[in-house]
Amino acid sequence: MRQVQHYIDGGGVTFGGESMEVLNPATGEPVATVPFADSELVDRAVSSANTAFQTWRHVEPAKRAGILRNYHRLLNEHSDELCAIITEEHGKTLADSAGELQRGIENVEYAMGISEHLKGEHSRLAGPDIDSWSELAPLGVCAGITPFNFPAMVPMWMFPLAIACGNTFVLKPSEKVPTAAVRLAELFTQAGLPDGVLNVVQGGQATVERILQHQDVKAVSFVGSTPVARAIYQQASEHDKRVQALGGAKNHAVILPDADLESAANAIMGAAYGSCGQRCMALSVVVSVGEGTADTLRDILGEKVAALEIGPGNDNLDMGPVNGGAQRERIVDLIESGVSQGANLVVDGRQHPAYQQPGYFLGGSLFDEVTPHMSIYQEEIFGPVLCLMRADSAAQALEIVNANPYGNGSCVFTRDGYSARQFASQVEAGMVGINVPLPVPVANHSFGGWKGSRFGDLAAYGPDGVRFYTQRKTITERWQSASDGDNMNFAFPSGSN
Repeated sequence: MRQVQHYIDGGGVTFGGESMEVLNPATGEPVATVPFADSELVDRAVSSANTAFQTWRHVEPAKRAGILRNYHRLLNEHSDELCAIITEEHGKTLADSAGELQRGIENVEYAMGISEHLKGEHSRLAGPDIDSWSELAPLGVCAGITPFNFPAMVPMWMFPLAIACGNTFVLKPSEKVPTAAVRLAELFTQAGLPDGVLNVVQGGQATVERILQHQDVKAVSFVGSTPVARAIYQQASEHDKRVQALGGAKNHAVILPDADLESAANAIMGAAYGSCGQRCMALSVVVSVGEGTADTLRDILGEKVAALEIGPGNDNLDMGPVNGGAQRERIVDLIESGVSQGANLVVDGRQHPAYQQPGYFLGGSLFDEVTPHMSIYQEEIFGPVLCLMRADSAAQALEIVNANPYGNGSCVFTRDGYSARQFASQVEAGMVGINVPLPVPVANHSFGGWKGSRFGDLAAYGPDGVRFYTQRKTITERWQSASDGDNMNFAFPSGSN
């Protein structure tokens, strides 16, 4: 088995303390061991980042962009290697890994335009002979705490833009998928990034807590479950840090009676069962308007779910395994609770032949006649389970969506522009799709939900990312000529003073 390392000050670091096995979800067998950083090692990484910040902050944005261009090229050249790492440790198909990596690379492309993104504002003659302008200054050492479900994309939501803005970075990836983060850091160094600007520390809860407490860490970005996001937000805020904490989701699709149901079903399949539903933007609930719509959609989806081809991610079938044994057991328990609480189990993923294979495979499950009191509706399943609900009208469907405590993403399927416009205007979610089942914004917009799906004022990447990783400095300047007097003015200055 390979030994995963930390990455500090431009090189790999082996730490001989506590460690954990990294499992291949397709086999259940260990493929690597990952070390856990103690407080001393976290301090070392933060110190390296803090030292590098003193120089990196003064590097011209155009030169930072040049390093990012080199990085972009290397990411594309090493894409097959990176996708193989993601598939081995996460379990998703190679095609899904390639899609994840590409969305991460798009954020590097956005960061390459940093000279434009950092432009401030200027006001000539804000007062008599007074000019005023604003600058966007870096914060210092920033940190990212990322989940298992996107080993490359979510880290690349964070560190490329933070670094482009003049900050340095400490990344703590999920201990379940540790290798991709180190390889991303190595390639950035190869692209010309100075040592210490990007560091990776492996570990668990103790590692995270030290990051949150460290006085030299100025900002923390997090993606994960809502309970942890809330805790991260509270603890980091208590230690005077800027926080961006993205939590869980229960994403709904609303199917109006005029929708093309075959087309909608195809879109729903990818959004609900792609990556085994282990996406914060996965569709987990579909609300059909009208009994005829609901019955027809159930029948179409039932056939498609039962026909899912499942196997190791390297085989590039429809689905790979879920990420771990405990996770699969939790999903199975929720399936059982759905049956016991009265939902109609149309397709039982436990009956799929892949469920009996080695590894953590589970077939797709489809529930109909789900109601809001059921556990499968209330909890974020984070697995290949789709819940179908029924509404008598578009207004009732919207009420169901808006009553949910999460507000990450939602979508509507319809051929009617007015209905789509009304839905987009009234739905309480941060990201909305119209005939688009996964409305993940492109890199020049920003990713972020509402309600229990996000804690903190700013969303991830894009324009909000620039705002998050910088602080505004406004400068007001006046130059006096030799003939100006030294008149004292005790009144509060205004534009005319």
